[in-house]
Amino acid sequence: MSKKKLDELGVSAFCESMAMMIKSGIQTDEAVALLQSESGSHGVLSEGLRYMKEQLESGSTFTDAMKGTGIFPDFAVQMIEAGESSGRLESVLFRLSRYYADQKTLSEKIRGAVTYPAAMLVLIIAVLIVMITVVLPAFRAVYDRLTGSIAASSYAYIRWAGVFCTAALIVLAVVAAALLAVVILWKTGRRDTVLALLEKIPSCRSILRTNALFRFSSALSTFLASGEMQDEAVLKSIPMAGSKSLEPKLQSLYRRMEEGHSISQAAFDEQLFDPVYGRMLLAGERSGELEHVLGRLTELLEESGTHQVDRLIEIVGPVLSGVLMVVIGLTLISVMLPLIGMMNAIG
Repeated sequence: MSKKKLDELGVSAFCESMAMMIKSGIQTDEAVALLQSESGSHGVLSEGLRYMKEQLESGSTFTDAMKGTGIFPDFAVQMIEAGESSGRLESVLFRLSRYYADQKTLSEKIRGAVTYPAAMLVLIIAVLIVMITVVLPAFRAVYDRLTGSIAASSYAYIRWAGVFCTAALIVLAVVAAALLAVVILWKTGRRDTVLALLEKIPSCRSILRTNALFRFSSALSTFLASGEMQDEAVLKSIPMAGSKSLEPKLQSLYRRMEEGHSISQAAFDEQLFDPVYGRMLLAGERSGELEHVLGRLTELLEESGTHQVDRLIEIVGPVLSGVLMVVIGLTLISVMLPLIGMMNAIG
């Protein structure tokens, strides 16, 4: 029906509202009708709810009505289909609400991690351009009107300042062009290429792996809550990780489970998670609390990913600020030294 998808926050709000009403004893068709009446007459969600209401009134299932709108992610539709068929729709809707809320938080955190350094980079480039085109030529014009050894020595300082600023500008312009190319590739759907490039950077590789494990464990937890068998839940959760580098290990995990290993033992043998997390899963499965422990593991992975992003921001921000101060400081020193020399000569 619609070519535009609902964003993560919209999906989270929809799932939470539906879960709350179903928990209160309201039927799905009545719940959709209530949401539709409160959503207004415009917008992607409003149109989708109107379509769902019509389909439910004509006898369609909740899953088919969702699927027909075209505004919900395939993952959400699959989860709800499994939850509806197993009688766990309420539980699945609550988990989906949390899953997409977490995805939104993580996306905003990563976007902020990219925006701040990019803004600092643009500021530094702007300062360098001003230095090269305005500040240095102004001082050079002053020294052109002077004669003698003091004026001659000043040109060396100005020349070195110009070389330093130009070199810094070229390097930072290349970095800015690379970042712009990454953004363009990401916007045009070539995310696999961008992720492959980022995984070559050690600090980014760790963040990407943690986030991929977070998405995988979140999907796995939701599939298990919907009543899927463990091996099928793992198989369906692999695409949710969105990581080409992690996929071979996840496929190996699935093969071990086909051979008869439990999910926790297979994950521990494959060293999918850190040893402490692997032991958590083993203990959780042996005690019959696998879903609870897996949910806790998902929360820990989210916290770890957020902490890694924050730490990267804490490193990159001061480094760029330091570059800016060094550039300005060296340039000012280079143009002030001749003036100091002239003052000493006069004094």
